[in-house]
Amino acid sequence: MFKVLAIDDDQAVLNYLEVFLIQSGEFIVECLNDSRKAIETISHFKPDLVLLDMEMPYFSGLDILLALSEHADRPEVLVLSGAKNVKLAIQATKLGACDYLTKPVDEAKLLASIKKPFKIRDLKTEIRTIENGKADSSFESIATCSSEMRKTLNYVKKIAVTDNPVLIWGESGTGKELIAKGIHNSSKRKNAPFISINASEFASELFASEFLGLNEEAFSGAVTNSAGLLEKANGGTLFLDEIGDLSPHFQVKMLRVFQDGEYYQVGSANRQKVDIRLITATNKDLQKEIQKGEFRTDLFYRLNVCSVYVIPLYKRAGDIPNLARYFVNKYSKIHERKISDISEDVLNLLNRYRYPGNIRELGSIINTAVVMVNGRQLTRRSLPEYFLEATSNSRYRFNNTHNKSIAQVEKEHIERILDHTKGNRSAAAGILEISRVSLISKIKKYEINI
Repeated sequence: MFKVLAIDDDQAVLNYLEVFLIQSGEFIVECLNDSRKAIETISHFKPDLVLLDMEMPYFSGLDILLALSEHADRPEVLVLSGAKNVKLAIQATKLGACDYLTKPVDEAKLLASIKKPFKIRDLKTEIRTIENGKADSSFESIATCSSEMRKTLNYVKKIAVTDNPVLIWGESGTGKELIAKGIHNSSKRKNAPFISINASEFASELFASEFLGLNEEAFSGAVTNSAGLLEKANGGTLFLDEIGDLSPHFQVKMLRVFQDGEYYQVGSANRQKVDIRLITATNKDLQKEIQKGEFRTDLFYRLNVCSVYVIPLYKRAGDIPNLARYFVNKYSKIHERKISDISEDVLNLLNRYRYPGNIRELGSIINTAVVMVNGRQLTRRSLPEYFLEATSNSRYRFNNTHNKSIAQVEKEHIERILDHTKGNRSAAAGILEISRVSLISKIKKYEINI
C-alpha cells in the first residue's frame, strides 16, 4: 500500500481526503494542517505522495515544493488548489509537482491523478529494463497454438522491421501492449527507448507540458527544463494505448506533431525536431467514432498505416491451459507458494468461460486462486466466487454468448463483478484490472444500476 500525506490548512478538506483515501483500500494516510511541520513530517512519515494545498499561512505550497526540490529522495507531489491558475500550475510543475487539480475535485479524477505518478515510476523502470536489453528481444514471449494468432504474429514480424505507424486494435486485455513491445524489439530502434502511455490520461490540464515538455524560461521560478514524452521517446518508439479516448482538442495537437515531425516546448519559440515510431492501440471501433464526430479522420489515416487485430482469448481456446499454467508459475513465485498442478475440473471451467477481460482477466483469476489454494494443486474451491457463479450459470457460459455483442458481454460481466463486490467500485476495478475511472465510465456508458 502506498503512503499518502495530505497537507492543507483546512481541516474539513483533510477529513474528507482521509476518509476517501482510506475507503479506497489502497493507501496509508496521514494528515497535516500546519505547513511549518511539512518537511519534518515528510522526513519521518516518508510518504510516496504528498497532496499539497497552495495557499496556506506560514509556508505556501510553492515554498514546500522549493524545499523538497533540494532532496534527491523527495516524494511525488500532487497539488490541490482552491484557485485555477495556469501560471501557478506551471510553476508548481517546474518545481516537481506531478499534477495540479483545483478544488472541489472529482473523486474519480483525484484517484486517477494519485495513481498516475506510480504508473510513471513503473514505466521508468520498464524503460531502463528495455534500454539495458533485459526485455524480450522479439515475439518469443507470445506463445500460441491458435492458427489465427500465428497468422497475426507472422504479419506483425514483417511490419516490425519497417518504420511505419501501427494501429493495434482489439478487446481490452488481449495483449496489445505486448505486441507493441515485440514490434519495437524487432525493429531497428530496439536499442532506443520504448515509451508507453495511456492516452486517456492526456485529459489533464497539464497535457501540453507532459507531452511537449517545458522550457526553463517559460515562467519565473522555473529551475530546469522538463522533458516531455516526445523528447524521451526521440529515436525510439512511442506507444499510445487507448488512443480512442483522446479528446478532440488533443487530437489536433498530436496530428500537427506527427504530420511535421516538429514541436515547440511550452514557453519556447524554438522549433524542435523529433524522430519516433508511433504505435497506437484501441479497444474502440474508430470508424464509428469518426462517424460520431469523436475522432478525426485525418488522424485515423495517419495512425492506421499498418493495422493489427488481436483476437480475443475465447477464440484462442487451445491457449487457455498453457496461459493458465504460465500464470500459476508466475504467481506461485510472487506469493512464494509451491503449486505444481491444475486439476482437470479447473481446466474444464477455465475453458468454458468467455473472458470479457481476456488474458488480463485470466491472470487475475489465477492470481486469486494461487493465494487461496491450500495444497499444491489448483482446485475449484480456490477459484473466485464470481467466476464460479458465471461458469455455473448457463446465462454466462461461452456457448450462450455467440449471439451477443462484445458490448453486451462486457456489460453483463461488469454487472456480475459489481454484484460480487456489493457495489464496491474500487474492488470491482481491481478484479477487472482496469482503473476506477475506466470502470465509472463504463458504468455510465452501459447505464448500469448499482
